[in-house]
Amino acid sequence: MRTRLPLALLTALALAGTFALAPVASAAAPVQLLTGDSPETSAFPSDRFTVPDSAQLTGRRVALPVPTCTAQTRSTCEAMNLLNTLDGFDLQPRVFLPFSGDIDVATVTPATVYVEGGGKKVGLQQLTFDPATDVLAGTTREQLAEQTSYVLVVTRSVRDKAGQPLREQVRTPFTTMSGTTELDRIRKALDSGPAPAASFTQGGTTTVFPPTDAQTIKRMDQKTSDPSVLTPPAVVPNLAVAGVGCYAFGSFESPQYAREDSTIAPTPSGSTPVAVGTQRIGFALIVPAGPAPAGGWPTAVYGPGFTRSYFDLFVTSDLNAAAGIATIATDPLGHGFGPSSKITVGLPGAEKTFLSYGRGKDLDGDGAIGDAEGSQPTKTVLPGRDEPSPNQLHGLRGGLIQTAVDNMALVRAVQAGITVPGCVGTTSGALARTDVQYYGLSFGGIYGTMLMGTDPSVKRGLLNVPGGPIVDIARLSGFRPLLGDTLAVSRPSLANGGPGRDGFTESIPDPHEPPVTAPAPRAMEVQRYLAYATWYGRPGGPETYAPLLRKQPRYAAKTVLYQVAFGDNTVPNITSGNIIRAGDLFDRVTYYRNDKTATRETNPHGFLADPTLAGRELGQVQLTAFLETGQVVDPDGPLPVFEVPIANADNLQCLHYPNPQTGQRAFPPAAAGECPARPADAVVAAPPAPGQGGASPAADQGAGPGGGAAQTAAAGAQSSGSAAGARSGTLPATGLSTVLPLVAVLAVLAAVGLRRRPG
Repeated sequence: MRTRLPLALLTALALAGTFALAPVASAAAPVQLLTGDSPETSAFPSDRFTVPDSAQLTGRRVALPVPTCTAQTRSTCEAMNLLNTLDGFDLQPRVFLPFSGDIDVATVTPATVYVEGGGKKVGLQQLTFDPATDVLAGTTREQLAEQTSYVLVVTRSVRDKAGQPLREQVRTPFTTMSGTTELDRIRKALDSGPAPAASFTQGGTTTVFPPTDAQTIKRMDQKTSDPSVLTPPAVVPNLAVAGVGCYAFGSFESPQYAREDSTIAPTPSGSTPVAVGTQRIGFALIVPAGPAPAGGWPTAVYGPGFTRSYFDLFVTSDLNAAAGIATIATDPLGHGFGPSSKITVGLPGAEKTFLSYGRGKDLDGDGAIGDAEGSQPTKTVLPGRDEPSPNQLHGLRGGLIQTAVDNMALVRAVQAGITVPGCVGTTSGALARTDVQYYGLSFGGIYGTMLMGTDPSVKRGLLNVPGGPIVDIARLSGFRPLLGDTLAVSRPSLANGGPGRDGFTESIPDPHEPPVTAPAPRAMEVQRYLAYATWYGRPGGPETYAPLLRKQPRYAAKTVLYQVAFGDNTVPNITSGNIIRAGDLFDRVTYYRNDKTATRETNPHGFLADPTLAGRELGQVQLTAFLETGQVVDPDGPLPVFEVPIANADNLQCLHYPNPQTGQRAFPPAAAGECPARPADAVVAAPPAPGQGGASPAADQGAGPGGGAAQTAAAGAQSSGSAAGARSGTLPATGLSTVLPLVAVLAVLAAVGLRRRPG
């Protein structure tokens, strides 16, 4: 029973309170998290920006407010309309938290701001706080499960600059998107139809050649919109000569889901996308010499890199034929230049010329066909100005999904039965229908991870130097100018200048770095655009499919091996680490320490294909051993160039070269040093008195493998080198001084049994 106080006593208490609290009344009100009606004025992501939709697997569809669309805001409108086709939010979202005032970023820890759901709590990393807008942004420290309900929690232990706690705790529910189901449904549709059939003829000409023609393979590319204009014949480098029975160039038909601009029409996640037609696609094939084993030659499908083509098969399969492995490759969508591109093969006087089935196209209308043009939407080039694509947020999502589908179709063509006509001598050109493996370099490792996670037919794969998400690869690598061009041509333009290279500065710290508290002007706008592009692109990102390899396989766990190169300037180590963390695959990572070789001052990205890089021969040894036996060998034994598996997982949390968004600052300062663990998080033990610090350091329990004591002191030993060296990612001399001699390679080959199978 409540006790009622006399009115006189209430009046006295009120008056006493008035006088006693007078000094506090003038103090600032507690900071609070805003709860407005837009993503810019409310915690994001949030299910408040969704509507019910029974056509989606999550039962929801994103419904972001779309601004009034004008010529100046068209890119924003187009982006919102695309996001509003999704069935949930990003799998590793960049969280945006707008506050009513300044906060103490040191009090933002995994204990005070986190995402809860799926049986765990996940904090934030890569924090940026903008004092001009009082917005905090951070990315979840782990990739979340798809089609799952989560709650974004901001506790009162977050404090303002005066040490006051937030006015109230805020819990914001949100649902994650379907990330892998689109490709999985397409794969099932592929299996429900007839298998593609391979052809080795064009216009009555058989396109199969003996090894004596190896050095006479030439390409003539269509690099303009005029199909009658081809480049002069250029010899295709060929290092795959040992144990070869024949070279063949064929074609097959693959269902096409990508439209003319490479995008796939948005489809509710409860439905299967509809193919827009079929396309005849070319491929190159190397068949081993000698009689094939019973059932045919085991076959490895090779995935070329971005801007590359299936001609790279001849520099990425040196040892396969001698080990009795046939190797086959097709072009990614938009690669291989124009469809009139041709191949010439044969000895002088007996040459054959035929189409290579190039898949590039002049999408921007400038009259030229770039080496990857046709793989993603691009701007339109007009006199005096450039116009953005209405589908620019698609990025490489459609191109990567379509390329994964094309490789699935190629696998099914092999499974349906391929016998190469005209192989010389006693060679049998039959390929095994059941023993099909995969390996891919860079871009090929990206869509290869997607294929491996989705296709039950491919059980073993080696993924060389892949990374994700695609947006992070672009902003941190040599592809940054392409992203800068997209931001500049956007309406409104997002080229915010600042210290960052290529016209923009995003002010996003790397995972091991402390929060950014003085971001460049408009950096938060750039961050939000990048976050939206990453979100929409997840179904075309390898990190999305990584859990399906072994951690949470949809069909059966796969046998995989990842090769990553220290200081990769093209696909940064951080982005490779995203794949590995998402799939808990650190024990399946070989780390090529280019910093400990004679070629340390070069970009190691192409080490599996580039003969000028020190690690190429031994990388090929490990590749063929894995394809032949499924075993992972350390190709240099006790020497330090190949870490099998990676010794310090935290090396996949920094770039090992100057960060392009901060000018020329190199980290770690010792160019050949180890990357430190992510900073230890501060945990608020108890609410302190106003004006007192509220955070005490504690060990980070979520740093992942390789953290803590595994780190060395080398990271802080010295500063970076010259500006020119920093830009190119050059490293000082350490470790081995010369390339391992060929005799060492042969010794390893003998040790692991990589030799031509007995005839």
